[in-house]
Amino acid sequence: MGRKRNLSEDGGREDEEEKPMKERRVKEKQEGRESMRPSMIKNKEKRAVVHAKLKQQKKVEKKKKVKAREAAEKKALELGEEVKPLLKFTVFTDLGFRVFSVDFVNRHNGVVYLGELIDGSMLFLFSLNIWFVGCSVLILDCEVGHCGIFCAHNISSHPARLTMGSPWSLGKPPPKMVPRTIENTRESDETVCLPDDEELFAGNDVDEFSAVLKNERSPKILITTSRYNSTRGPAFISDLISVIPNAHYYKRGTYDLKKIVQYANEKEFTSVIVVHTNRREPDALLVIGLPDGPTAHFKLSKLMLRKDIKNHGKPTSHKPELVLTNFTTRLGHRVGRMIQSLFPQDPEFRGRRVVTFHNQRDFIFFRHHRYIFETKESKQKESKGKKSKDEKNPQERTIARLQECGPRFTLKLISLQHGTFDTKGGEYEWVHKPEMDTSRRRFFL
Repeated sequence: MGRKRNLSEDGGREDEEEKPMKERRVKEKQEGRESMRPSMIKNKEKRAVVHAKLKQQKKVEKKKKVKAREAAEKKALELGEEVKPLLKFTVFTDLGFRVFSVDFVNRHNGVVYLGELIDGSMLFLFSLNIWFVGCSVLILDCEVGHCGIFCAHNISSHPARLTMGSPWSLGKPPPKMVPRTIENTRESDETVCLPDDEELFAGNDVDEFSAVLKNERSPKILITTSRYNSTRGPAFISDLISVIPNAHYYKRGTYDLKKIVQYANEKEFTSVIVVHTNRREPDALLVIGLPDGPTAHFKLSKLMLRKDIKNHGKPTSHKPELVLTNFTTRLGHRVGRMIQSLFPQDPEFRGRRVVTFHNQRDFIFFRHHRYIFETKESKQKESKGKKSKDEKNPQERTIARLQECGPRFTLKLISLQHGTFDTKGGEYEWVHKPEMDTSRRRFFL
C-alpha cells in the first residue's frame, strides 16, 4: 500500500510551478502594454499620450540612424575609403507609391534583401522575390502583400538595367494624381465655348448687350419690388444700390410690370431688376434687359444682408471691378454677359472694390469685397546664440487682405426668355425642368 502524500511537499511543488506562470503573465501584460496601439485605447486623453510617445520614439530613432550614417561616412572619408552612394527606389503598389532610401542591396539566387528602408515615417525590413524586366523590377512576393513595380533612381548604380524601360526609371517623378471631382468629371457638353470659336465672337458684336459692353451706352438700372413687399425687401435693395453704380429704386405700387418696362424704356434705363418676396423673405430676382431683352428669372437663396455679416466693411462710391468665373457654356456665356451689362466697364481701381459672380454646379455665388495690399517684414528663424547680418535688413513681402462688404446671396437660373417680360406670348431660350436633372454631373452654365 502506498503512503499518504506530504501536504508540505505538494504545496512546495505547486508554488514552484506557479512562479514561472506568474512571471509569464506579468511579461505578457507588459508586452501587451508596449505593443498597444493608440487606436485600441478608448480614453481620448490616454490615447493622445500614447500617440505622442510613439511619435517621439520614431523621431528619436530616425535621428539616431541619420547620425550613425553621417558618422560612418565621416569615418570612411578619414580612412580614405570609398563611400557607397545611398540608392533611392520608388515602389509602385496598388495603394500608391513611396520613395525609399536603401543603405545596401544584396542579391542572391533571385532574392533581393533590402536594408532598412527609410521613408520619413516608416522604418522596416522586408525581402522581395523579383524578376528583372528591362530597367525596372517587377515585385512578385513581398511581406507587405502588394504587387507593383520597383524602379531604381540612381542611374550610375545600375547602368545596364537603366538603358530602356519606363520613364520613371530615369529619375523622373511619376505623374501627379488629379483628384476626381464632380466638376472635372462633368458630362460632355457640345455647347461649351472654345477660345477659337469665331461664331461666338461674331455673335457678341451684335447681341443685346454689345452697346453697353462697348461703352456706347452707360448702364442705368431701375430696381423695384413685387406688389406685396416686406421689410427685408427694401433692406436688400438698399444693399444692391450700394453695389451697382447708377442704380435707382422706384416703389412698385399697383403698376403692372409691362408698364414699368415701358416707363424704363422712355427714361433710357438699360435694365430693370425686380426683387420678388415670399413670406417676408426675398426669394427671386427678375432681370430684364432693355430695350430688346432678354429676361432672366433667378431663384434667390441664402441671403445675408450687410448688417448680418460680422466685421463687414463699408463700401465707397467708386466703380467696382467685376469678376465672373466658370461661365463656360453658350448659355452661361450669355448669362455672364447679361450680368456684366449691369456694371460700368471702366472700374476705378483706386476704390479697391471687387464684385464676384462665381458659378459652381449651376449655382451663382455673389460676394462683394474690399481689398488692401500691405507690406510686412518677414523675420527668419535663427539658431540660439548666433546673430546674422540679415537682422539689419529684414525681407519685406506684400500680402493682400480682404474685407467683405455684403450682401451675400446665391442665384440659380430658372428661365431665360427672348425679349422683355411677357408671360403669355413670350418665347423661352431655356427653361429648367425637373426631367433635365438626370445626373449630378450634368451642368448647363
